Amino acid sequence: MIKIIIADDHPLIREALRHSLERHSDFSIVAEASDGEQAVKLAKELQPDVMIMDISMPKINGIEATRTLKKLMPDIAIVVLTIHDDSDHVFSILEAGADAYLTKKVFGDEIVNAIIGVARGETILSGTYSKKLLKEALGNIARSTPLNSGETLNYRDIEILRLLATGMSNKDIADKLGLTLRTIKNYMVSLFGKMHVSSRTEAVITALKSGVISFDEVE
Repeated sequence: MIKIIIADDHPLIREALRHSLERHSDFSIVAEASDGEQAVKLAKELQPDVMIMDISMPKINGIEATRTLKKLMPDIAIVVLTIHDDSDHVFSILEAGADAYLTKKVFGDEIVNAIIGVARGETILSGTYSKKLLKEALGNIARSTPLNSGETLNYRDIEILRLLATGMSNKDIADKLGLTLRTIKNYMVSLFGKMHVSSRTEAVITALKSGVISFDEVE
């Protein structure tokens, strides 16, 4: 059972999402939040697996709420569902740690698949986006930013980062490298610690910014 909190300041959007998702027996909607502050509070109390997050909300916007939650609860998966479709918002919310970015033009199966995907550890972009858009957004920032941690990444770290950049799940990476899923999860914990990041997306962005992996590897 995947526990979900819906955070959106529009009651009709929350109602439509709840109605759509409750038809799936694997989903449990444990709460709804009408602003970012309430979303953070409810997540701390209820420990959901997935948070569906709008960007434009009162008190705390979705970007700041995502950043806060990823620091407090690194394992929570955050699916951003928003009307914003520009590169600045895509980059900002992914850098904050979001695991999926969907526009409100999509509903139904795409949202369901995104929830299932992020719960498995995948990174999801809406059908109107692609890795090309992520590449474009990242291309607008300085590419020479060094890793702040001062740590040295070994060959295995870089190999895993390259696979993360292609959107592979933990299981896919384990199968590709001939390792157990537990081993890959341990590598991830170590890698995130070295890079001082809290999500797969943040790790890839940091690696791209620092030149550890190239933009061609996002293709």
